Amino acid sequence: MPALPPLSEPEPVLPDRQAVVAALRAAGCVFAEDEARLLLSSAGTPAELAVMVERRAAGLPLEQVLGWAEFRGLRIAVDPGVFVPRRRTEFLAGEAARLARAGAVVVDLCCGSGAVGAALAAEVERPLLYAVDIDPAAVACARRNLAAAGGVVREGDLYEPLPAELRGRVDVLVANAPYVPTDAVGLLPAEARDHEPRTALDGGHDGLDILRRVTARAPDWLAPGGHLLFETGERQAAAAVDAVTRAGLRARVAASAELHATVVVGTATPFS
Repeated sequence: MPALPPLSEPEPVLPDRQAVVAALRAAGCVFAEDEARLLLSSAGTPAELAVMVERRAAGLPLEQVLGWAEFRGLRIAVDPGVFVPRRRTEFLAGEAARLARAGAVVVDLCCGSGAVGAALAAEVERPLLYAVDIDPAAVACARRNLAAAGGVVREGDLYEPLPAELRGRVDVLVANAPYVPTDAVGLLPAEARDHEPRTALDGGHDGLDILRRVTARAPDWLAPGGHLLFETGERQAAAAVDAVTRAGLRARVAASAELHATVVVGTATPFS
C-alpha cells in the first residue's frame, strides 16, 4: 500500500484586528485603530506582522515601520532613521507647486525622504528637479523616491553640492529645514527625538539658524522673480520674515489653520 502523503501544515492566520489594536493601545498608541488597519494591510505573514507591531510598540514611527508615508496622495518610501514627512508640510509643497511654472528649475534643500520634491514632480509639468540633504540615509531614500521623476539628489550642506550653473536660475527653492529650538528638541515626542536624525530637528538656539543660512544665500541662486519657500513655527514667522527681508527678498507669510502650518515666502526682484 503506497504511503500516504504527509499532512500539510495549516496556513498561519493573521491575528484579528482587535488583538493588534489592544497591543498598540497597551503601548500608548493614540490612533491604535487606524494604525492596526495599516499594519494588517501591509503585513504578508503573521511573523511579519508580529515584528511590525513589536517595532511600533517599541516607539518607532509608524511610517518607518510600514516603510512608507502618504504625502499629497503619494506613497513616499521612508527608511529607518530618516525624517518622516509631516502632514503639515503638504501645505509647503502646495504653495511651492502653485508658484512653479512648467519647466521650472526646482531645488529642494534639506530634502529628507524627498517628499516635497516628489510632490512637486507630480504636480508641476516637466520640472528640472534637484534635491540636497546632509544625511546619507536621507539621500539614499530620496533617490528612490525621486528616481522616476528624474530628480538629481546630492549629499552635502545646503547649497554646497549644487552645480554652479544653477546660480541665478532657480525658479522655486524649497527648504524644509529644521526649526525646532535646541532646548525644545527634548520635548518632542519620543518617536521623533529617538528615531529621527537630530540634524533634521535641531534648528539652533531659536530654531532659525539653518533657515538664516538658507535665506542669506538664496538671492545668489534664485532667478529674477524666483521664490524661496520654507516652513517655520507661527511664533518664529516675524523673525523669519526679517531674515528674508534683510536678504533683499520681498517677504510674505502664508498659513493653513487646518494643517497648523506656517510658510514664509521670499520673492526675488523680477527684471523690469
